[in-house]
Amino acid sequence: MKLFETLTPNEVAKSLQLHPFTVTRLAREGKIPAFKVGGVWRFHKEQFIAWLMKQGHYKPVGSHRGMPSIRKRRKHGNHQ
Repeated sequence: MKLFETLTPNEVAKSLQLHPFTVTRLAREGKIPAFKVGGVWRFHKEQFIAWLMKQGHYKPVGSHRGMPSIRKRRKHGNHQ
């Protein structure tokens, strides 16, 4: 039984279009919600999605293997 879904740094990096090393640095600096299991960074999926939404720069536009696809929001009401 799975209590909650977790993501790896590679999965988060793919979603954010960043390098996995950048994702782990952000986790280490406390800039993205994460935790360590046996010295390996993990991300609660629901917390990660909530963090994305809270940032206000991204919104979900679909899913890919259970991960949100993200697209930058345009400013000043421009249509996408």
